[in-house]
Amino acid sequence: MLLPVRDAQGTLQEALDSLRAQRFEDFEVLVFDDGSRDGTFAVATAAAASDSRIRVLRGPGHGLVPALCSLLAEARAPLVARMDGDDRCHPERLLRQKAALDEDPSLAGVGAQVELFRDDRPVSPNLLAYAAWLNTLTTPEALFHDRFVESPLCHPSVLLRRDAVLAAGGYRDGPFAEDWELWLRLLSSGYRLRCVAPVLFSWRDHERRLTRTDARYSAKAHVALKARYLAPLLSGREFTLWGAGQSGLALKRALATHGVSPVRFIDVHPRKVGTRLEGIPVLGPEDVGPPRGHLVAAVGAKGARAEIRAHLAALGWREGEHFTCAG
Repeated sequence: MLLPVRDAQGTLQEALDSLRAQRFEDFEVLVFDDGSRDGTFAVATAAAASDSRIRVLRGPGHGLVPALCSLLAEARAPLVARMDGDDRCHPERLLRQKAALDEDPSLAGVGAQVELFRDDRPVSPNLLAYAAWLNTLTTPEALFHDRFVESPLCHPSVLLRRDAVLAAGGYRDGPFAEDWELWLRLLSSGYRLRCVAPVLFSWRDHERRLTRTDARYSAKAHVALKARYLAPLLSGREFTLWGAGQSGLALKRALATHGVSPVRFIDVHPRKVGTRLEGIPVLGPEDVGPPRGHLVAAVGAKGARAEIRAHLAALGWREGEHFTCAG
């Protein structure tokens, strides 16, 4: 278990207690105190004194990715799980996740279905919708098809094959979400991932989440990351972009930095159809026609992805072969 923490004095004990309650007991917990300024280190060392499965490491506060790299190097087991110091595991989490990896050697890792909670007020509807979407990705095929929509696994819920992660290059630091970048790298290397049912992980929401405070998790950074891994799929192919709104235009501009540009937009907005945006013609869905080149759907409106998939399937477009969803 790779458990990087910083200033988690108030929640770390609860997280460790949930690990002690695991039905699968043959594991080690590596707690990495990354420059905490509170009593986190004392909580961790007290827990280690009472449970030989817990080891405590200490770092200077260089950040999450360096901490994860240190933990991955220190890990001794072929399977490595993740957790944060303010979350809770359900008792069967590791048991069920290990069983899923044992049953399917093609999987590089599995996440868990999650439930969100917070202490001060209700969880935001957007975050609840994100968790609900994550919980649908219970097959490798579903996760692969949605890999560019958002990060398709809850990072602190995963159990990974250490050799697969290392073979893919481990965790990388950069102007991107380190977890989503790793998932895309694993998937582009031919590995498979999926989520395990039922709900096995309680994921705490709070205002200090890195997704809210760090530019690496911003919408702009996410678009740049999508473009980086989409570009090789589109290079040298005729490319259609479904979505001439803000999401589609942002992706179009990010892809242009990789030398990839669409030959046409598809959009439903009557004021856009029949015009040109940034020199590119905008057509309506009725003009999609049979499969040609590759199409990327980048529409963020609720329900749009399902409608686009149905429309394209009716015209003979096959997801993965002829089109990819990225919004």
